[in-house]
Amino acid sequence: MASSSSETPIFTRTFDFLTWLLPVSNHFPRAHRFTFTNHLLGAAFAFYEQIEAANHRRGRERLEHLHQADEELDKVRIYLRLAARWEWLSAGQYQHAARMVAEIGRLLGGWLKITQPQSG
Repeated sequence: MASSSSETPIFTRTFDFLTWLLPVSNHFPRAHRFTFTNHLLGAAFAFYEQIEAANHRRGRERLEHLHQADEELDKVRIYLRLAARWEWLSAGQYQHAARMVAEIGRLLGGWLKITQPQSG
């Protein structure tokens, strides 16, 4: 990529999401903070690590990291839905998180689309 990863929208949006998510997760019930929160944050950080790895690769290797990132983002979505269902996130917090994750997902989808080998 021509620009640094810190200037690319997917990296900026993911950084913003992580910056928002970490303090919010500190308010989850103490009994679940070290299990559920670990899974949620683990998936979110793994997503960031996968897109960072993809940014440093080309071809098939990049595509593999992007697919792994997509799997991690799916996990984040599930964990956020659970947190909202259990009322650990307010409706407004969940809507905010869902919008952020949806935007990140669209950016990832665009990156996947331009990275896919062209079938002809």
